[in-house]
Amino acid sequence: MHAIHQYQEFFITYLENQKINKAPKNLYEPIDYILSLGGKRMRPVLTLLSAEVFDADYKKALPAAMAVEVFHNFSLVHDDIMDDAPLRRGKQTVHEKWDINAGILSGDAMLILAYQYFEQYEPIVFRDLAKLFSKTAIEVCEGQQWDVDFETRTDVTIPEYLKMIEYKTAVLVAAAMKMGAIIANTSVDNANLIYDFGLNLGLAFQLQDDYLDAFGDPETFGKQVGGDIIENKKTYLYLKAIEFSTPKKASELEKLFSLQMEDNSEKIETAKTVFNQSGASKATQEAIEMYTFKAFETLEKMTISEEKKNILKTFGANLMGRKV
Repeated sequence: MHAIHQYQEFFITYLENQKINKAPKNLYEPIDYILSLGGKRMRPVLTLLSAEVFDADYKKALPAAMAVEVFHNFSLVHDDIMDDAPLRRGKQTVHEKWDINAGILSGDAMLILAYQYFEQYEPIVFRDLAKLFSKTAIEVCEGQQWDVDFETRTDVTIPEYLKMIEYKTAVLVAAAMKMGAIIANTSVDNANLIYDFGLNLGLAFQLQDDYLDAFGDPETFGKQVGGDIIENKKTYLYLKAIEFSTPKKASELEKLFSLQMEDNSEKIETAKTVFNQSGASKATQEAIEMYTFKAFETLEKMTISEEKKNILKTFGANLMGRKV
């Protein structure tokens, strides 16, 4: 087993050797560009880590890890078009740097390239990876559509919100881990358990993202703090605040989250005060903890060494305590 930062280095070295130097350049340059923008590379790292948890060499998992990263970035390219986002990781988005058509077509090509990485595996492994990948890809699309639908709805429930973030975010984390298990040829039980571990960790990760969006340190968060409040997103924080507030306070918060403003500083502070006073902030932190511990519970059922369980536990604990 290796340290997380080592898996990141192994993957980045592999990624840098995958540059596509062929025509038409307006199709392939945007792909190289988005993949070079960095990020935590959490999902491919989890594929490498999971393979070694089940006693396979991480090198065997590199093509699958690449498929996961290409797919994740494909979804970001298309999400950025849908959101009309100018920046991704502090740099111009693909559709801003090129144009919308380039973003659509390069994104389409990335989805196909992701599948091509599975062709490096023997037929049975290829079949299992592709089957899991197809299921995950359609779920991510469903999650994205729910996210879009929720922007114009005023009756979003907490179960609906949790299902949305499960599909939009958590299933890809879970699939990334299960791919490592499939490549390692571990038992079906182990593969399903590592999927559940990743799913619960993915839910905790997204809820932590919701929390940090409002209460993160601007110096370390890497995104605009309060972005969800500015965009009137019905996050877990918002939904819990509505649930815990008096009808009058809930109505005021709903009104606040219908406004578009030039200067959002007062709006952000007002929303954060409501989140704190209503108990929504505490409830969100408790949910993050709950999903993290649910992930830990699946480890007890896995047939792996205590040392490996502790490695996965440490990773989850670090994720729960992250500030970025």
